[in-house]
Amino acid sequence: MRQFNYMNIDIQLFDREIVGLLSAIHEYKGKQTLYIDSNSDLLQKMLNVAKIQSTNASNAIEGIRTSDKRLKELVEKKTQPRNRNEEEIAGYRQVLELIHDSYEYIFPTANHILQLHRDLYAYSAVEDGGVFKNVDNVIEEENLHGEKIIRFKPAPAAFTPEMIRNLCDAYSEAIDAKEIDPLLLIAAYIFDFVSIHPFRDGNGRMSRLLTLLLMYRSGYIVGKYISIEMHIERTEEAYYDALLQSSEKWHEGANDYKPFIKYYLSVILAAYKDFSERVELLVDKTVNKSERVKYLFDTRLGRFSKSDIHMLNPDISPKTIEKALKELVNQGYIEKIGQGRSTMYAKK
Repeated sequence: MRQFNYMNIDIQLFDREIVGLLSAIHEYKGKQTLYIDSNSDLLQKMLNVAKIQSTNASNAIEGIRTSDKRLKELVEKKTQPRNRNEEEIAGYRQVLELIHDSYEYIFPTANHILQLHRDLYAYSAVEDGGVFKNVDNVIEEENLHGEKIIRFKPAPAAFTPEMIRNLCDAYSEAIDAKEIDPLLLIAAYIFDFVSIHPFRDGNGRMSRLLTLLLMYRSGYIVGKYISIEMHIERTEEAYYDALLQSSEKWHEGANDYKPFIKYYLSVILAAYKDFSERVELLVDKTVNKSERVKYLFDTRLGRFSKSDIHMLNPDISPKTIEKALKELVNQGYIEKIGQGRSTMYAKK
């Protein structure tokens, strides 16, 4: 049975790329208090938007979806779930809020993980919420011919409870020692959690919720205001490739954590950059709201809907956004694509 010990994990991890990623994240973390204190009302709006984006993205990775309207209503608790997908979305929202509000009192232990998983299925009739798997499972993918291919065989069900306890003990021991950068330990812990795959369902969503929990407990609170889950969804292929690369020889305890940890650190850095850019732009009084809409097209690639722009600028009203878009279209600076609810805008 695979055992875990993180006390010397940094020895095998440090290279130029990882050091560079850690240094950049630490620099942004040093500014986060300044950002948070700069405009609390504005950050509350960012937090509300991030909840919607995180709930949507983490579930979308697993193929769990609903309409934008229903998603917003579910996250804002203005409606009750109508089907299995919406039950799971509501459960994710509930655990996400619990972690946001009470992370200091939630510990990375087997019992707390079981309780979080139980709450993940609070709105569902699923009977194994909060229960470790009782049959072995596999991680599969479907090839171009529709055939199922096994990517990885997780830990056997019989060993799962003991392995989760050992995993949590190893993480707590290393964190308490304060000798290794918490970000390295968090990424290694999440990778091993996914590799154990302790539940019949919900492992991916639990891994992303645990990421936020451990980051908050170590002082990295960017995930409250910028959806880390959304950044993972946008780089989903790279996420699965990193998992695959780091999983080789995992059962023997001889796997290479580097690919997954580099991926995870890059996602966290991207979230911090996004946070910094948004806050600095939001508090810059020399840039008016119409100019901020234009700035979005100058700094980001792709197409955007009105709702996308409002999500990125929650303090700008839909009417102001609509007016700014109309002016930019008339100027020939951007183009309008489609009609009605499917209308998108892109820089010419």
